[in-house]
Amino acid sequence: MTAQYFKYLLEFKRPGGTSRGVLLEKETFILEVFKDNKKGVGECAVFRGLSFDDRPDYEDKLQWLCENINLDSEYLKEKLREFPSIWFGYEQAGLNLKHGGNLYFPSEFTDGKTPVNINGLIWMGEISFMEEQIQDKLEQGFHCIKLKIGVNWKSEHQILQKLRQKFSEDELELRVDANGGFTKDEARIVLKQLSDLNIHSIEQPIKAGNRSDMKELCAQTPTPIALDEELIGITDLSEKERLLKTVKPQYIILKPALVGGFSGCDEWISLCEEKRIGWWITSALESNIGLNAIAQYTFTKNNSMPQGLGTGGLFTNNFESDLKLTGDRLYFKVK
Repeated sequence: MTAQYFKYLLEFKRPGGTSRGVLLEKETFILEVFKDNKKGVGECAVFRGLSFDDRPDYEDKLQWLCENINLDSEYLKEKLREFPSIWFGYEQAGLNLKHGGNLYFPSEFTDGKTPVNINGLIWMGEISFMEEQIQDKLEQGFHCIKLKIGVNWKSEHQILQKLRQKFSEDELELRVDANGGFTKDEARIVLKQLSDLNIHSIEQPIKAGNRSDMKELCAQTPTPIALDEELIGITDLSEKERLLKTVKPQYIILKPALVGGFSGCDEWISLCEEKRIGWWITSALESNIGLNAIAQYTFTKNNSMPQGLGTGGLFTNNFESDLKLTGDRLYFKVK
C-alpha cells in the first residue's frame, strides 16, 4: 500500500461568525491510499485554532504517516494519538479502500433508503443576517435549529424570544452553542433565561478546562448542558471516564475530527450509554469528503435525535457532494 496527501483551502461563500471570531477560509488535507489498483480517500480535517493537533509539525506527521502507511494500524493509532484529525483521515481512507466508490459504512443510508435528520445551523452576525438565516431554515422545513450565541447576548436573547413566541417547543426545537462565550456568573443568568424559553440545550456555556465550574453548572442548571470543546485533547479512555464522572453533563457533542475519529467517538458513546448521558454527532467544517464519511458513520449509531451535520453548502470550492437535503433530512445520493 502507498499513500500521499495534498492540502486544500476551502473558501466560505460568506464569512462564518462564531464567538471565536469570523472564519473566511478553512484549511484541510486530503489523504489518498492505494492498493491493488484501488484508491481510498479520507480527509484529515484539522481545525486551526481549535484542534488539539493544530501544531507546527502537523504536515510532518502527515508525511510520516504516508511513509509508514503499511505499519500495523494499532501502532499507527498510538503514534497518532496526539493527531486526532490525521487518524480520522486514516480511518476514512482505509474504509473507503475496503468498500470502494464513495462508501465508508454501507447501510440503508448509503442505499438511499433512510435519511439522517439534522438541525439547521444559524451563524452569528448582524441581527438581520441571523433572522434571514432562520427564515430560510424554517422555509426549508427544519424542525430543529441551532444558533451560535455569545457575542451579543441581549440581541441573541431577543431573537430566541421572538422565535419562541411564534413557535412552541413542540413545533420547533431550539439549541444554542456558546463556544465558551460566557463567564460562570453570566452563564447562570443565561441558563435561567434559556429555561424560560424551553431551549433544548446549550453547548459549552463557559470555556473548556474549567472543570469544577462546569461541574457546578451542570449540577444546578435548569437548561441541559452539552460539552463540546471540553472533550478536545482527551485521548485516554480512563480520562474520558473521569471527565464524565466528575462533570456529569446532560449531553456531549462528538466531532470525529477533533476527538480521534470514529474509534474515538465509539469510546465516548460507550461511556455515555453506561452513564445515561445523551450525545449527538456534529461535523466541524469538513469538506464534502469528510462530511460524507461522518454522515455514513452517524447513521450506523442509531441516534434518533437531530444530528449536527453540515450540508457542504458553506464553501464556494467544495468537492462534489454525495449528499442531498430534503427538508431537514439528509440523504445519500445513489448513482
